[in-house]
Amino acid sequence: MLVIRFFRVGKKKQPSFKIVVTDKRNPPKGGRFVEEVGFLNPLTKEKNLKAERIKYWISKGAKPSDSVYNLLIKEKVLEGKKIPLHKTKKKKKSTLTSVSAEATAGKEEKKEEVKKEVKEVKKEEIKKEVEKPEEVKPEKKKVEEKPEEAKPEEKKEEAKPEETKEETTDEKPKETT
Repeated sequence: MLVIRFFRVGKKKQPSFKIVVTDKRNPPKGGRFVEEVGFLNPLTKEKNLKAERIKYWISKGAKPSDSVYNLLIKEKVLEGKKIPLHKTKKKKKSTLTSVSAEATAGKEEKKEEVKKEVKEVKKEEIKKEVEKPEEVKPEKKKVEEKPEEAKPEEKKEEAKPEETKEETTDEKPKETT
């Protein structure tokens, strides 16, 4: 596939360009081209274009690069609109119908609601973290309950001497008889 593009020549920091017709697969600095169809010196604003040859190669299927295309339109070799070479931010569609505008507004409201819910959940988690030291307090109560458990054991110990008293009372009559 043939392209019409710039071929840089000239010294360092002194650019000048040949406008050449070349195969797309050839490197831009390779030096191999089919035909030279123009010249551009951006420092002196000098331009030399062979309009007939450029139109011929375009009719044969050669496609100009974006910057060459803009130059050809500027010099009125071709007609059309210039191609923007710089990157632009994507714009939101300004021709939205009222239904689609309402739908997008509804989606935005839902997003805001979800964000609020997330914030509330985070606040609750923070509160739970703050309440965790209070959970330590019930553990202290458990420590207090342990002595209460010891009290029934004391009762059991008291019960044992009573049993021993009964045994001793039984033994005493045995001894007396």
